[in-house]
Amino acid sequence: MDEKNVTKTGTTTVGLICKDGIILAADKRATMGHFIAGKKMDKIFQIDDSIGITIAGLVSDAQLLVKLIKAELRLKKVRTDRVIEVKEAVNLLAGMTYENIRRMSMVPGIVGFLLGGKDKHGYHLYNIDVSGGITEEDEYTSDGSGSVFAYGVFETLYKKDMSMDEGIKLAVKAVNAALQRDSASGSGIDVITITDKGYQKIMTKEIKTKIEM
Repeated sequence: MDEKNVTKTGTTTVGLICKDGIILAADKRATMGHFIAGKKMDKIFQIDDSIGITIAGLVSDAQLLVKLIKAELRLKKVRTDRVIEVKEAVNLLAGMTYENIRRMSMVPGIVGFLLGGKDKHGYHLYNIDVSGGITEEDEYTSDGSGSVFAYGVFETLYKKDMSMDEGIKLAVKAVNAALQRDSASGSGIDVITITDKGYQKIMTKEIKTKIEM
C-alpha cells in the first residue's frame, strides 16, 4: 500500500495532575484525512477502577489495544488477588504498543496513549508514544495533532497544586484552543477525573456547527 493511501487521523488529548487528582480530557472528532468521519467519538476509556487512558492515532488499533489492556488487567487481578498499580498498567500497555507498531501489516498501527491513575503510591500521569516509549509526567501532557496548541495554554496557565475545579477549567481551555486551530480536532469535549472516589466522567459537551436559517 502506498503511504499516500494510508488513512491519517488527528485528535487532541490532554492530561494534568492537580492537588487532589488527575484530569484527562479529549475532543470528540474522528477524521479520515480531511473528511470528518465521526462527531461523537469516545477517546477516553476506563481500564481499571482508578486508571484511565486517552487514545490518539489509528482508531481500529486503538480500540483493539483498549480491549486487550482491559482484559490483561482483569486477568492480572484474578491471578494476583490485589489492586493493580499504575506502573504495572503503563508497562503492559507500552509493551502492547511496542509490539503493535512493529507487527508486519499493510497499514501501520500508529497509536499513542496518555495514562493517568491512582494507587497506594499516589497519582501518576504517563505519555506512551507511538513506539511504546514511556514518559512519566509530573505536571501536564498532551497528544495528537492539536497538542501544540494545548501545550501553549498549559505553559502559560498551569500552576502546581491546582484545585480540581481549576484543573477542569484549564483542561477544557487547552482542548478548546486546539479546537479553534486544528481542523482534525473538534465536535465536542469529554472530561474525566481520577480522585479518591475513583474514575468519574464529569463532562460531555457536543459542539454543534450546523447553521440554522
